[in-house]
Amino acid sequence: MSLARAALLARPRPAATLVLHRNSSASSHSHHEEHHDGHHYPREGFSGPFWRNTVLASLLVVAAYKYAPEPTDDAYLTRWIALYTTPREQWLDMAVKHTAMSADSSETTLLITNAKKPPVYRYRYPQSFEQISPFLTPVGGTVDTRSFVVKGDKE
Repeated sequence: MSLARAALLARPRPAATLVLHRNSSASSHSHHEEHHDGHHYPREGFSGPFWRNTVLASLLVVAAYKYAPEPTDDAYLTRWIALYTTPREQWLDMAVKHTAMSADSSETTLLITNAKKPPVYRYRYPQSFEQISPFLTPVGGTVDTRSFVVKGDKE
């Protein structure tokens, strides 16, 4: 048995008060006295605050509709916002410039990322150039390689 269940079972219950309470609430001596309500409710009509506020709101809506600018006219707020905004043509010019600059930037990026260093051919044994005798070659058979600087693997 768990401790919580044991604690619930071990707790004493006030059985007598429950019975007394039950008996007192169901007694046969209770009287049903009806008293008149002492609270007086206000007279209902169309002069209450709800109807007053409804009429005032209706008048405000009618006045706003009557004195509002025509749909073709710019409202005051629209004119004030237009005063402090950048014209559409200027935004289009800036967008065209930005597009051109983005295209140039992407071309430059592609050029840089695709760039490769020229290949350098390195010889494992650069002494092979010096092994051939220059005296045993026929005329025009080989190229003069005396001005070459040969780089090895480690250079």
